[in-house]
Amino acid sequence: MFSKSRINEPGPKKGEEETKPAAPRDETRSGADPSAAPKTQTPVKAKPPASSLSADLTITGDLKSTGDIVVEGVVDGDISAHLLTVGEGATIRGEVVADDVVVNGRVVGRVRGLKVRLTSSARVEGDIIHKTIAIESGAHFEGSVQRQDDPLGTSSQQPAPQQTPSKAPSAPSKPAQQQSAAAEETSKPAAKPAQEGARKG
Repeated sequence: MFSKSRINEPGPKKGEEETKPAAPRDETRSGADPSAAPKTQTPVKAKPPASSLSADLTITGDLKSTGDIVVEGVVDGDISAHLLTVGEGATIRGEVVADDVVVNGRVVGRVRGLKVRLTSSARVEGDIIHKTIAIESGAHFEGSVQRQDDPLGTSSQQPAPQQTPSKAPSAPSKPAQQQSAAAEETSKPAAKPAQEGARKG
């Protein structure tokens, strides 16, 4: 039932050397042809660990990664990743784009993902575009949900309506209205003193 381990074995005595297994011969050093050496398989690249943003970290700006991101702090900007996990105390203000999105915390902005999961502690204020979605009981969500086969593709972004040059706008645009109102306001004070001078005289 029990096996004897090396810890219980007596060590080498003084003057004696511990016997070690023979080290493998390096044939490249001995002058042998390196191409004759046995071929080794290329090791499979291990998946890198997720990038983690701790709770005391606030980032202003966009984040892009082909790997996984775990957010526990505050991010003011857009995030693009393979797998995004929003921690329970985290807040993201911006668009979230990832293959897999798990929201435990708060997201203010659009969420796009192949798989989107809102846990019971999630708070999302914005639209969700997804292929599959799971919303747990207790999750808080304000916005619209839209299913698309390719929510990450550029086809999900709707192009802005374009005006053709032949059509004239029926009403001036807001910037034009603001400019004309500003021009009227600047001309009124100049005319007002002239009118006051005419009344006094």
